[in-house]
Amino acid sequence: MLFKHTNTMKKIIVCILCLLSYGAANAQTDAKAKTILAQVSKKYRSFDVTKTDFTFTAENPQAKINQTESGSVYVKSKTNKYRVVMKEQELISDGKSQWTYLKEDKEVQLSNVDNSTDALNPAKLFTIYEKGYKYVYAGDVKANGKIQHVIELTPLDAKQSFFKVRLTIDKISKQISKAVLFNKDGGRYTYTIKAFTPNVKVAESMFVFDAKKYPGVEIVDLR
Repeated sequence: MLFKHTNTMKKIIVCILCLLSYGAANAQTDAKAKTILAQVSKKYRSFDVTKTDFTFTAENPQAKINQTESGSVYVKSKTNKYRVVMKEQELISDGKSQWTYLKEDKEVQLSNVDNSTDALNPAKLFTIYEKGYKYVYAGDVKANGKIQHVIELTPLDAKQSFFKVRLTIDKISKQISKAVLFNKDGGRYTYTIKAFTPNVKVAESMFVFDAKKYPGVEIVDLR
């Protein structure tokens, strides 16, 4: 199974962040890339709750891994709330608490949200760009009949498990359509946006794990 463990889920969240957002740093930045990323940011900040449907592919020739999973992420960034829905796991936050729901294990791991400046979570999609990466404009490509910008990012933190992120951004819509993360172990993680819906209408209960709706599920309090 592709997404069995919590640590893997955390890596997936980091990958989603890199897909839906982008990194930037004051040093070693590219002026054209900075302009494009600023346009993406401005557009995203005008939305309330967004829904993004994505496809995730993990490839590692050395480990003979080639697996694909689909999912959706709902984000209400102004209040730090989110819900990531995948086949085997879900990650839910009301801005204060975070629930990691392992469906097959019928287990929910409850923890506090990490609000430190270095923490990554889906509700901070378009604020993490302010620091943490250097980036460069890598040219244009034509995909699905559309012109796409390509921007490559390198994390300033050498401890990151990945050494490069390649973003593809639609020139007209100013939206990210694909991200490829290159891992130090030879793995490659590709996220492709299938659909992006701004200002979706969802109940606040979307961002809370309601144990009553999941009879038999064990809650492990890690706070």
